[in-house]
Amino acid sequence: MIIRLEKTEDYREVENLTREAFWNVYRPGCTEHYVLNQYRTNPDFIPELDFVMEENGKIIGHVMFSKAEIMLDDGTPYPSWTFGPISIHPDYKRKGYGLKLLQYALEKAKEMGIGLLQMEGNIEFYKHAGFDLASKMKIHYHAEPRESEVPYFLAQELIPGYWGNREGTYCPPKGYFVADENPDAFEAYEASFPTKEKALQEGQLPQFCQSCGMPLTKDEDCGTNADGSTNFDYCQYCYKDGKFLQECTMDEMIEHCAQFVDEVNKQMPKPMTKEEYKQMMRGFFPMLKRWKK
Repeated sequence: MIIRLEKTEDYREVENLTREAFWNVYRPGCTEHYVLNQYRTNPDFIPELDFVMEENGKIIGHVMFSKAEIMLDDGTPYPSWTFGPISIHPDYKRKGYGLKLLQYALEKAKEMGIGLLQMEGNIEFYKHAGFDLASKMKIHYHAEPRESEVPYFLAQELIPGYWGNREGTYCPPKGYFVADENPDAFEAYEASFPTKEKALQEGQLPQFCQSCGMPLTKDEDCGTNADGSTNFDYCQYCYKDGKFLQECTMDEMIEHCAQFVDEVNKQMPKPMTKEEYKQMMRGFFPMLKRWKK
C-alpha cells in the first residue's frame, strides 16, 4: 500500500472511485464526485494535500483538503481548514485503509502549518483520528442552534493553541454546494458515468421534499420524472411527470402546508400552533431547492 499525490491522469478514476464510495450512502445517489471534479480549480483547493492510496497498483482511496474560515463572534473571519470527500473503494472499507489515509494526510497538513480542521462526519470513526465534537471548542455549526451539541460536526486542533479561547460559527465552503447551485451541469456530468440505481436506504441523512418539506422515507413518497423514473428531490404531492403540480410562491406553499399542523404535531414532543408552524417553515423553506434564491 502506498499513498501519493493525485496526478492529472488519475482524475477520472478517482472521481469514479468517489462515486462508488458514496453512492446511496448519505442520500439517493451522490454528488461528492462532482464536488471533487469542480474543486480542483477552486482557489480554496489545496493541491499539496490531494492524496490517493494505491494497493497493488490500483487506486482504492482518496482525500482532498480545502481552505475554510470561522466567523468569530466579533464578526472577524478566522482562517481554518476542512477536508473531504474522503473515499475508500467499497471492496476495501472497514479494513483500516481509511484511517491510515486520513492519519497520513493529517500529519502532512500539520507539517504545512494547518492549525485547525472541522468537518461533518461520524464521530465513531473520526475519533480514532483525534476528532471530537466541535461544540466542545466553542465552534458552532451554521445550520444548528448555537447551544446545540451537534453530533456530526467535529473539529481537531492540529497545532496546540491555534484556536485558543475563541468562539465562532463555521459554514462549509461554498464549493461544497456546487451540485445544488448548478443542477443542470451536475446532471450532465452524472450522465457521463454508467447508470446506477438511486434508492432511499436506512442510515441515510433525513430526506425532505425540496418543495414542501415533507419527509421522504420510501420510494413511494417521491415524485416522478418525465420518463416515469423516481425523483428523489420532490414528493408525490408536489411533483409528477417532471412538473410541479402547483404553481405557487413559497409563502403560498407555507400557507398550504400549515393546514396540516395537527398531523405534524403527532410527531412533535411539544405541539405547535399554526402560527408557530408557519414561522418554523419560514426559516426552513428558503433552504429547500425549489425556493433557494
